[in-house]
Amino acid sequence: MSFRSRMCGWLIALFVAGDLAGAGVARAQPIPTDEPAFTAFVAARIRAAVRDTPVDIKGPLTLSIGSLQANLDRVYAFCKANASACSKEIGTYVSGVVATTGNRNDPPSRANLRVVVRSADYMRQALREVDARGPALMRPLAEGLVLVPVLDSPQTVKVFNDKDRAALGLTPDQVFDIAIANVRSNLKPLMSAAKPAVPGQFGTLQGDYYATSRLALIDSWAPLAQAQGGVLIVAVPSPDLVIYSGQDSSTAIDALRTLAKNMMARAPKPLSATLLRWTPKGWQIVR
Repeated sequence: MSFRSRMCGWLIALFVAGDLAGAGVARAQPIPTDEPAFTAFVAARIRAAVRDTPVDIKGPLTLSIGSLQANLDRVYAFCKANASACSKEIGTYVSGVVATTGNRNDPPSRANLRVVVRSADYMRQALREVDARGPALMRPLAEGLVLVPVLDSPQTVKVFNDKDRAALGLTPDQVFDIAIANVRSNLKPLMSAAKPAVPGQFGTLQGDYYATSRLALIDSWAPLAQAQGGVLIVAVPSPDLVIYSGQDSSTAIDALRTLAKNMMARAPKPLSATLLRWTPKGWQIVR
């Protein structure tokens, strides 16, 4: 299975598909539901996996892992809502920690640059959870959504920051230009992956970690919009899912908005329920 087809989550490069080997004893224990005990439980799982890195509890749902600060809010919220899948989600989280701590010092590469879409609120929280490797770069995409450059590797995806930019001798604009170009060259052409949505139905792009990164390729959406009579409205409820419509009636917009909210509520790593209308100059919020 390729890296693109894996569910690689986001926490400034903390989530990678997989499960934690060698933690059978911890997995067999009941998972606590109160915040302090849950924090201690996950901390123990991480300690068992990263034996050479100190793991300390800084407060409820907050850990330090070496110089990295990790927040457990999202995985805790997921477990509260999905008890049966909690153990697997914790395993995915811990596997991401293992991958990140093992690759945090790898030198940056232009070829590994990509861009992802994240909510501005998410980024404000996430930036408090990473080590001081330098400020992250962001560019507005639409109201409440930003483009974030990342470094892609077979093990993990991690945020590309200002220290990485300086190491490669790039300007911020060059970083985004390269990252967007790499996304374009590594994804199938949009019309090979998306069929025009027929009236009364929605189209989807899903299953690829960089599915929503296509929103950065503004020009690539023109053929789909044209095939749908000039109308293209999208929602991105999770990082690996784009839902789109070719209708802009109030009924169709309400249906897409409801679907986006429902999908976002069920997503382990939600993104946004905002609806965006494609224009040749960029994405506009649908009120």
